[in-house]
Amino acid sequence: MGIIVWCILFAIVVFFAFFATRMASQNKEDGLHDTGLAILEFGRAFPTEAIRQLQTTANGQAVFVRLHDDKAGFMRSLRNHFAVHLIEPGRARAKDSGTGRGLTVDFLDAPHHNGTFEFATPADAAEVSLWLLGNYVEKPSPQRGEGAHDRLSETKS
Repeated sequence: MGIIVWCILFAIVVFFAFFATRMASQNKEDGLHDTGLAILEFGRAFPTEAIRQLQTTANGQAVFVRLHDDKAGFMRSLRNHFAVHLIEPGRARAKDSGTGRGLTVDFLDAPHHNGTFEFATPADAAEVSLWLLGNYVEKPSPQRGEGAHDRLSETKS
């Protein structure tokens, strides 16, 4: 009778161990595929920034964020936490990774995040490269005299 009880207890312990390892491996694989989690984490780090669009890498370990006013952001899953930062204009360089679905990005302000990021489709990689390009190119500001000159010429004619 005692052996049967010990066998049942052993089977229960093995079942719970198996269940716990499956749950842990599932959480590990998820990364940032859950865009809701990415939105919450980015919003917690930068509460004043408005998110327009997210683009997750194919493996779910990184997310590029398109923000209001054509700014960009970046998130990376680092096992137990997320690294989140804004990409300052002109402080990131991107080039094709050679696969057609990825980008090699150099972050000048955070070189430890440099790397090659593969996306699900070439269109996704192109979209992120456009965000980084939009972030890289500064918007032209009107010169002081040009606007006044245009208004004067319009009022004369």
